[in-house]
Amino acid sequence: MSARATGCEVAAARSWWRAHKWLALRRSAQFAILTLFLAGPWFGFWIVKGNLNYSYTLGLLPLTDPYVLLQSLLAGHRPETNALLGVAIVTLFYFLVGGRSFCAWVCPLNPVTDFAAWLRNRLGIKGGVHVSRHARFWILGLTLLLALATGSVAWELVNPVSMLHRGLFFGIGLAWTVVLAVFLLDLVVMNRGWCGHLCPVGACYSLLGHRSPLRVAAARRAACDDCNDCFAVCPEPLVIRAPLKDSGASPVILSPQCTNCGRCIDVCAKDVFVFGTHFHQPVSPPVDVQQAASK
Repeated sequence: MSARATGCEVAAARSWWRAHKWLALRRSAQFAILTLFLAGPWFGFWIVKGNLNYSYTLGLLPLTDPYVLLQSLLAGHRPETNALLGVAIVTLFYFLVGGRSFCAWVCPLNPVTDFAAWLRNRLGIKGGVHVSRHARFWILGLTLLLALATGSVAWELVNPVSMLHRGLFFGIGLAWTVVLAVFLLDLVVMNRGWCGHLCPVGACYSLLGHRSPLRVAAARRAACDDCNDCFAVCPEPLVIRAPLKDSGASPVILSPQCTNCGRCIDVCAKDVFVFGTHFHQPVSPPVDVQQAASK
């Protein structure tokens, strides 16, 4: 099945919503979060003050990005009590739901990179530059060394995620150039280049997700018909291979690189994938056993 037809079997047999449910929910979440942030500077209705680096909701709830706070500490800055409380809340939340859920459900750059991946498939662009997916961790380390060496959170001045969020608040300006560069990188240079290989924000959040209880699992992997739609839509396809194809491995996707985007659930006509937990995810018996039991 071609990438262009990904999910068409589900949409034809059931509904558009069934084939795009988790994608629609993610876009709704991203839009809602941006709306909460923009309601103040755009309309004077202050629900959330601040940005993704640090915010204050309803004058009560502080939220602090762990990556930014870590840079700030290495730069020699002493954080306020609210910043420490905010990072504790965010860390606990992403530990529970999966660190890289930030990438799929919150990050404002995600729709840009998703669109680049979709367009790349539509245009049939193949190949490109190969960079190890571990490169993002090297970049993460280098940005932390940069903070230590310069005494500032210098990376945040050019971080595409931060630049896009600030640009939406105060005028997009130079941020358009950076966002366009990320889009073109993913479109013509490297498939899923930024989020999948280079972004240190995603690398940092993945470190919070090693023991997260919320997981996607190939609970009915015996029903897989090898259509490969899940691999086509997954931003981190390597995380699917063992849970889906290795009968000796756990069907639960344990890799912290999984973004919990739910797209594999959307496009699978055989309902192989489900959301479950790290601790318990029952696997259905093989298809032939199911069919025999139903007779």
